[in-house]
Amino acid sequence: MIQKEILYKVIQLFEKYKIDYMISGSFASNLHGVPRATFDADIVIKIDTESLKKFSDEVSNDFYVEIESADDIIKNRKIFNVIHYDTGFKIDLIPIKKREFSEVEFHRRQMVDFMGMKCWFSSAEDTLLTKLEWAKMGNSERQFQDALGIVKVQSDKLDWVYLNKWAKELGVLELLEKTRNV
Repeated sequence: MIQKEILYKVIQLFEKYKIDYMISGSFASNLHGVPRATFDADIVIKIDTESLKKFSDEVSNDFYVEIESADDIIKNRKIFNVIHYDTGFKIDLIPIKKREFSEVEFHRRQMVDFMGMKCWFSSAEDTLLTKLEWAKMGNSERQFQDALGIVKVQSDKLDWVYLNKWAKELGVLELLEKTRNV
């Protein structure tokens, strides 16, 4: 089973339990920028305790999932993951953060035809901003290269007013400017 099929299986469960989601991270930067190999997927979710319990019960047939307390995950917005038994492919599930940018980012998500399946992705701008945040937090060259790849591929299509506003708010304006000057 390839990554796409595994991802699609999880997305089908999101749809079944009416869980809003947005693929982000490296899958999104691969879509919007310069592709690179990745061995996991990141998905931001809006989920309640009941839906999380139903989802985790059903997904446990094909995935390792360890959820001690669904209430704690929802209340404290804790990241958790599901790992496909047969392949080891990991999907990090990230409850949406309690901050204005995260709400705006989620509202701006885009339905994309991804390898023959329709699914929600973070926009190019929001993926870029998030990659810059991760680059700053971890001093990560890989995250910065992902951001740079988005700028190289999308530069004329990007909403630079939006990017500058949020880069300033998120404390990554200097890194954003660096992507334009490399």
